[in-house]
Order: sequence, then C-alpha cells, then structure tokens
Amino acid sequence: MKLLKNIKFISAVTLASSFVVSANDNFDKAYNSFDIQTIKADIKTLSSDKFEGREPSGVGEKLTTDLLIKEFKALGLKPGNGDSYTQAVPMVSITSKPVGNLSIADMSFEFPKNYVASSRKTQKDIELKDSELVFVGYGINAPEYEWNDYKDIDVKGKTVVILVNDPGFATQNKQLFEGNTMTYYGRWTYKYEEAARQGAAGAIIVHETKPASYGWNVIESSWTGAQYHLPAKEVNEAVVDVEMWISVEKAQALFAKAGQDFTEVKQQALSKDFQALPLPLKASVKIENAIEQSTSNNVLATLEGSESPDEHVLYMGHWDHLGSTIIDGKKHIYNGAHDNATGTAGLIHIAKAFKALNKAPKRSITFAAVTAEEQGRLGSRYFANHPSIELSKIVGLVNMDSLDITGMKKDVTVVGFGKSQLEDYLATAAKRQNRVLTPEQTPERGYYYRSDHFSLAKKGVPALSAGGGSVWLNDTEKQIGKRVKAQVAKCYHQTCDEYNEQWGWSGLVAELQVFFETGYLLANSEQWPNWNEGTEFKAPRDAMMR
Repeated sequence: MKLLKNIKFISAVTLASSFVVSANDNFDKAYNSFDIQTIKADIKTLSSDKFEGREPSGVGEKLTTDLLIKEFKALGLKPGNGDSYTQAVPMVSITSKPVGNLSIADMSFEFPKNYVASSRKTQKDIELKDSELVFVGYGINAPEYEWNDYKDIDVKGKTVVILVNDPGFATQNKQLFEGNTMTYYGRWTYKYEEAARQGAAGAIIVHETKPASYGWNVIESSWTGAQYHLPAKEVNEAVVDVEMWISVEKAQALFAKAGQDFTEVKQQALSKDFQALPLPLKASVKIENAIEQSTSNNVLATLEGSESPDEHVLYMGHWDHLGSTIIDGKKHIYNGAHDNATGTAGLIHIAKAFKALNKAPKRSITFAAVTAEEQGRLGSRYFANHPSIELSKIVGLVNMDSLDITGMKKDVTVVGFGKSQLEDYLATAAKRQNRVLTPEQTPERGYYYRSDHFSLAKKGVPALSAGGGSVWLNDTEKQIGKRVKAQVAKCYHQTCDEYNEQWGWSGLVAELQVFFETGYLLANSEQWPNWNEGTEFKAPRDAMMR
C-alpha cells in the first residue's frame, strides 16, 4: 500500500506491537468482552415490531434514540454534541402520489409496477405536461474523463432519459471510467443532480437489475411512501420537478415507439462521442405532494481520550430503516434487522469494549448513530455540514452498515479497497484472527458511495467501509453462509429482513472485534492516516489539514 511522504506514518504492525500487548490496558479482556447473547437481544429489540421499522420522526425513532442514549449514559460516555446526546436534523417529508399515471404517447404505465415518480420540491402540485423527451445516455458530465453526455444539447424544461451505472461497467473496459468498479457518476443520485444542473424539468432512469445491483422490488419499496430530504438551504442545489424510474421492459417499448432500438442506442451511449438523442415523444405526469416539516436526530456520544481528547476516532452507523406502509388495508413493517439493527447494536457493544479497558485510549472515541441513511444519508450529510467535532480533528472513521451475518471468514472484505491508509490498521486487527484483507467482489455496485461514511469522505475525512469476506473458515460456516446469503439478497429493503436466531453469529462477533481493535490502534497512535495518492478524497483532506 502506498504511503504518503508528507504524512508522519508508521506501519500498523509496529503500532500493534506497541499497544496490543500492553498489560496495563487489559486489551485481551476488552477484546473478548463481546457477549453474543446480549448482542442478539439488542438486535432483536431494535428490529421488533414495537419499533415500527425505525422510521425517522416516528414512534420508532423515539424508542431507538432513547435506547441508545440510555446505553451510552450507563457506560459513562459524555454527550457528543456540546451538552446534548442528540443533534437535531431538520427534514422535509414528502409523500408523492401520482394523480393518474405517467403518459408517454399512447403507452400505459402502472404505478408502482413499472414506474415510480416523486418530487423533492416543496410544493403541493407538480406537473410535467407534454415534456419533450431526450435520451442522454448515462447522463454524465465528467471533465476528468473527457466525457459529457450533455454536450451540444439544450434540455432546459425537457425530460431526460438516462441509463443506470456508467460506461465502464457496461464495457468492463478498465480504461473507461473505472471499468467494472462503479464511480459516483454511476449512482442514481448523481444522475438526478446533473439533470437538474442542466435545467431539465424531469428525469427518467431506466432500471436494469444487473447494473443497478438490485431488482425492481427495491425500487417499489424504496421510492414509494414518504421520502425524507434535507431542507433546500442545507442542500443548496437545484432539483428536477419530477424524478422517475421506469422498468427496462417499458424502456424498450418507449424507444420502439420513438422509432429507435433500445439495444442500439445503449451501444451508442458507450462512446465519449455520443450525442444526446431527442425522442419524438412527450411525457406527462401529475404529482400531488403531501409535505411535512419534521426533525429527526443523530445520537452522539464520546469516550474522552486520556491524552489528546480533542482528536477523535469516529464510529458511525445508521439507526433508521424504512418504517411501515399500508398495503390493501394491512400494515407491513420493514424491521431492518440486518440493515441496520446490527450496526446500531454494534455501536453500543464497541463502546462497551472500550469501557472494559483499564484506561481510556489516548484519543477520544466518538459514536455517531445517524438518521435517515435510507433516505439519502441525510443524518450523516447534516453531520458533515454541521460537525460537532472539527473535521480536521477526526483521525479516521469506521462505518458499520449491515454487519456480517453469513458466517466466519478467512478474509475481511474492504469496500473501496486501496483508498486509504486506514486499511493498514484494519489489516493488523484482522491478522489477530489470521485473516487478510481482500477487495470487494462486486465493485460495480458502488457500495462505497452508498452509505454514511461517504458523506464525510466527500469532505476529506478518511473513512473505512469493510466487513464480511469471500472465503468461509470451514464447511460448517460455508453452509450457514450459503443459506443466509440467499436470505439477505432476497430480503434487502423488504419486510422479511427480520431477526433470525440461525444467522452466522460468529462472523458478526469477529467483525466487531476487528473494528474495535482498528479503532483502538488509531486511538492510541500519534499518526494521521491519509488517503492514498490518486484517491478522489485526498485533495480536500490535504487542504483541511493545512
């Protein structure tokens, strides 16, 4: 792993020999203090029907944040936001309901079976009426890749049709973007943002399961019902009037209606010479918004460092999930046991492990249970904009989003492998379990850009996203893993993401131990790990530290 010459850095192996063996810290006792039965009980409670899917600003929020504060107080942790354990996050809840259905020529669409539509605008009635359609390929404007799908086209007031992911994934060409590894330009969030910057009134993303990395069922569950957003003054960016997804089957029919072959125009979009294609079709859709101003809360608690209390190691995990919905008169609760009752409970139990040490680490340890990750990382984005800790004082961040429940592995998967020197600390912690670090197997899914660590990484804070692995420890763990992995894939953002006594609990405990030791090494070091050369987040970190 490359090390920066202008950063004081020693290897994590040296750090391990300096700290882990210290009898004064009673490290081994703390490391082995993770009690599986208590962890199970906390996950089961957080994902019970009583918590109603932990929806922000609802009954579930109060129960969840009260539980977290109670646990942190009992451990003697100090409030992490001045004299408060909470940080209020202002939000706007918008429930968009199509009035009628999307209309393009004489095509019929059915909400939410083959399209969804919503708006981030805080006005009751939103309408696209006979909005001209323009196919803009992947909808990317990336000067560093010499790529601009919007060149020589005016889309102001029009509706753009966009492919999901980026050209690198579609071609598997490592010389095009990042090849199989998704860049931020491949994320749906970017595509809507860029369409708005170009002045479009509407944006339609074509869903395809493989490049999106999830099925249409996730679109249905995630883009219907209340959608939470930060207030416009917090975001300070334009939005299109209507954001939409359509199924690939409908996209194929749409292009045929326009006299185009969908497969052929997709192929054309793989070239930087691609020219946006006006389609002889117009879209109409009317949306009625129910708007509520609300406030949710991040929960912040700090174990004060013994020598450098103004320097912080940050552990983060989102406490929220999708809440509940009424379908055919019946209440369906999205309990989010794996995503992310596991990570929420993990914050509590890593805090317990640090308290089991004979003395506090040199640096402070701050725990951030953030809200509304499922709605676009709202809690972590707000924290990044209004940090209770100066960002230059955060040594590094360990994010826990959906801990490993698929059994014990021989390796530890790093999402965004090679991005930062934090991986040296993680590698040392993994070595204690005779494990090694490996890159993620599905970089095309863009996981590094999909969870809360990204909010702070964008600002420059070194942030680690890791967990799980690709090689099981033995056949017993493999059998557990094969069964549970199938369940995880099926139940992502579905009502079946429920607590299960038959999960691979050994992997979850091992993961918490690795994360604990990683933070322990950071907190007892005097070094400031940085991003590696060539990483997109290095420049803001360097500027921050200057």
